[in-house]
Amino acid sequence: MRTYAGHSSAEASNELYRRNLAKGQTGLSVAFDLPTQTGYDPDDELARGEVGKVGVPVVHVGHMRQLFDGIPLTGMNTSMTINATAMWLLALYQVVAEEQAGPDDAAGAAALLQGTTQNDIIKEYLSRGTYVFPPAASMRLTTDLIAYTVRAVPRWNPINICSYHLQEAGATPVQELAYAICTAIAVLDAVRDSGQVAPEDFGDVVQRMSFFVNAGVRFVEEMCKMRAFVRLWERLVAERYGITDERDRRFRYGVQVNSLGLTEAQPENNVQRIVLELLGVTLSRDARARAVQLPTWNEALGLPRPWDQQWSLRIQQVLAYESDLLDYPDLFEGSTVVEARTAELVAEAQAEIDRVQAMGGAVAAVESGYLKGRLVESHARRRARIESGEETVVGVNAFTTTEPNPLLTGAEGSVQSVDPAVEAHAVAELKAWREQRDDAEVTAAIAELEATAAQDGPEANLMPASLRCAWAGVTTGEWAGALRRVFGEYRAPTGVSGIVGVAAASQDGELSRVRALVKRTGEELGTHLRLLVGKPGLDGHSNGAEQIAVRARDVGFEVIYQGIRLTPAQLVAAAVEEDVHCVGLSILSGSHLSVVPEVVQGLKAAGMGDVPVIVGGIIPDDDAAILRAEGVAEVFTPKDYDLTVVMGRIVEAIRRANGI
Repeated sequence: MRTYAGHSSAEASNELYRRNLAKGQTGLSVAFDLPTQTGYDPDDELARGEVGKVGVPVVHVGHMRQLFDGIPLTGMNTSMTINATAMWLLALYQVVAEEQAGPDDAAGAAALLQGTTQNDIIKEYLSRGTYVFPPAASMRLTTDLIAYTVRAVPRWNPINICSYHLQEAGATPVQELAYAICTAIAVLDAVRDSGQVAPEDFGDVVQRMSFFVNAGVRFVEEMCKMRAFVRLWERLVAERYGITDERDRRFRYGVQVNSLGLTEAQPENNVQRIVLELLGVTLSRDARARAVQLPTWNEALGLPRPWDQQWSLRIQQVLAYESDLLDYPDLFEGSTVVEARTAELVAEAQAEIDRVQAMGGAVAAVESGYLKGRLVESHARRRARIESGEETVVGVNAFTTTEPNPLLTGAEGSVQSVDPAVEAHAVAELKAWREQRDDAEVTAAIAELEATAAQDGPEANLMPASLRCAWAGVTTGEWAGALRRVFGEYRAPTGVSGIVGVAAASQDGELSRVRALVKRTGEELGTHLRLLVGKPGLDGHSNGAEQIAVRARDVGFEVIYQGIRLTPAQLVAAAVEEDVHCVGLSILSGSHLSVVPEVVQGLKAAGMGDVPVIVGGIIPDDDAAILRAEGVAEVFTPKDYDLTVVMGRIVEAIRRANGI
């Protein structure tokens, strides 16, 4: 039983972890901030406004010591949601475990560590966006970490293949199944072909593979999906890899239930959604999750408070300790309904697996844009169903009359906010850290890391060099920077270009009105209306930006969307170069008060102060008021679910700005 947690600083997060463990939590799930996830130090331009916002900043081994102070790592099960920099964070974790063990027992500490590094880079190109390096280099880091842990940290799960984030990006159950299995094939093939693991030990690799699965509110279908996962996995490892030991073939998975379906409108309804989603991964004993972590009822509003996390933990505890669910064998054995739906999912998923494998596998399908395009399309169709009323979301497009919610006592009372001083403190602390370390050892450790990265072959595993960097006091940004110099960086396909005309037929009246307004406004201005959709900072959750881009093109805008991870200066330059009529910024990480004003001021300095800026994201009302005072024309939040209506408001903002 876990809650996904971490914020502000290592000290503050350590205090939170100790409280959660005292409440009966049986493991830790660490949320890292975006600079840590993407390999930047707090003093980097791209880290501005992001430090400590969506997780804990871990910049060097000193932070890892603080994070787990008083928590013996050899007796803890720790899940780390980390991907591009997974090797680095595990190196820091191992160093701290060895320090805790003391000189007499340090050598054996790694063998006792239990937990998981997410380390699934393929889904980062498709959903979360915290990738750093090109796919081939990223797969090498994944492979090296797996090969190292099988030998040196044998109780550790070196990868958590995350279909969870695929569903958050719009995947259907079939797509979630298929693309997760395709990812597993890519990873297992890469480890096998690396020559780092002997053929007779390959069962150990398969045994340590784990999955992190999503569970939506259609909990009967979700339960069938879990059963389908078991069948597809057992078939794969037996037929493709020749694994005969039943223990090695076991499908091992944990779950966080769906966050995509959590609503800002009537957020109290999220409690029952979470409970129903939990049932989807616990009712069927033959496909029951090994570990579960639940979101909180108010995640669509902002950063949850400790009390909110406690509520989610208590939901699990009531199910486990008060109900009789765990007392019986599988409740659905022999159900013809469950069997039929499970068989359908297996067949449809296998067909999609075969399609992706025919393209060259998951990596090739990422590079071609096929996987991203399919997810953007699926997400667009889901949104269209909600907007048309074909799919009901209680409190959003139906049953919207409501009483005041006593849990919502204003933005400051219903969510937790991160002190803006956290970032300045982190920058000052980083400067002090660099001044006290041995520069010669740091330089030597980074040189070894770069030299190893430039080599090929089974002897060039990057984990030993990363451990040396950790001991030397190298920072997260320095470790990633060294690998950037060798591997280069990467910008993944957006998946937007091929998706057109997905608005539902029942929307045609409003859609036609907005299309006509876009056309008329363009004629009045003597040009086509151009909308720049931007993702400033390190926030890689691009689903909303992609759906805005798709709908904007549906209504007649010329859309400029360059993907994620852009600085305010880069966005201003793009606005000037493309001579846009509106700049739309999507920010989900909480950095809006830092980043948006920079874009507004940059546009003014570039002589484009009359171009309206609109912002979308998880933005409390008080923050929205601040943004409007800074000159933002419109602020949209998750309750603004009808994208055609959003498009109409954008056009009206353009008309006001141009005096039409």
